[in-house]
Amino acid sequence: MTERNEKTIQEAVSEGSPQISACATCAHRDTRTKERTDKEFRSLMNRLKRIEGQIRGIEGMLEKDAYCPDILIQVSSVTSALNSFNKELLASHVRTCVANDIRQGNDETIDELVEVLKKLMK
Repeated sequence: MTERNEKTIQEAVSEGSPQISACATCAHRDTRTKERTDKEFRSLMNRLKRIEGQIRGIEGMLEKDAYCPDILIQVSSVTSALNSFNKELLASHVRTCVANDIRQGNDETIDELVEVLKKLMK
């Protein structure tokens, strides 16, 4: 496990997060995490930082009394960016965690994936 992931796991466990555990090969424990490659981590973090910047831009527009349709267009851009983030994360999850669990005979992962997809498609 990388130092970056170990620190994240330790912080989350100490904060009592219900979604934390080591999942480098997707062997689930009481809590779950996913050890990501540095490339995947950087890609996802870069997306989130851009989204964060977009949100701050929307806050600034609101503070400056920007025209409603202009704000709505920016909100739509954030929604699209979040959807792209979800697609990238979901693809990685299916290629790694889901595939590994199925190979190991853990069919519960399929049910979990179906529930996640239902939530994403609301």
